[in-house]
Amino acid sequence: MNSEMFYIVKSTTEKLDISGGWDNFIWKKVEVMEIKNYMGARPAHFPKTQFKLLYDNDNLYVFFRVEDQYVKCVAERIHSNVCCDSCVEFFFSPYNSLMENYFNLEINCGGTPLLHYGSKTNRQPLSDLDCKKIKIYHSLPKLIKVEIIEPTEWFLQYRIPFEVIEKYSMIDHPADGVIWRANFFKCASKTSHPHWLTWSKVNSPKPQFHLPEYFGEIRFSNKTA
Repeated sequence: MNSEMFYIVKSTTEKLDISGGWDNFIWKKVEVMEIKNYMGARPAHFPKTQFKLLYDNDNLYVFFRVEDQYVKCVAERIHSNVCCDSCVEFFFSPYNSLMENYFNLEINCGGTPLLHYGSKTNRQPLSDLDCKKIKIYHSLPKLIKVEIIEPTEWFLQYRIPFEVIEKYSMIDHPADGVIWRANFFKCASKTSHPHWLTWSKVNSPKPQFHLPEYFGEIRFSNKTA
C-alpha cells in the first residue's frame, strides 16, 4: 500500500445537497487533489482531473471536476461497462487493515454507476436498490452518443450512505484518526483517446485498476470545513 499518498477528509455538521457547485458554500474550503499518474504509455489526451471529499455522521461525499475532451457516454444501465465511457472511479476499503475485499464505484460522466464489492477475483455487484441510495449529480447529459471533441469541463458529485457500505462489509466508521485505503481513477477506454489515470501510483505495465496493494490513504479528521 502507498501510504505516501494520502488525503485528509474534513467533516461537516450538515447533510449536504448533491447539486453541484464546486466552489459553492462549504466546498470552496475543501482541499483539492489531482489525479496525475497513469498506467501504460503516457496518453496523448491527459485530462486534468481533480477530486475532494467530506464526511458527516452518515455519509461520505465525493466531488470530481474534469477538464476533458473527446467526451462520450453510452452506458445507461446500473452495472454496465461505464469504464468504457468518460468515467471517474473511486476504489476503497472502508478500514485500515490489509484485507482482500474492497469496493469499486465507477460512474460515467452521465451519472450511470457501477458498484461492486469483493476480492480481485471474486467481485459481486451491489443491488440496484442500494446503488440508487447513492445520490449522484452530473453536469452533463445522461447519454452522449456522439463524442464531444471540443474541450469540455464536467463535474460529478455523489453521497455514499454508510448504511449501504455496512450491508456488505465491515467498516471503520469515519471519525478523527480513522484511515481507509483508497485510489481514484479517470478512464475512457472506448473513446477515441483512451487513458487510464490514477491518483496513487500503480506499478503496472498495462492498465489494471484492481490492485489494492497500491491504494493510498484517506485519513479522517475532526476538523470541520
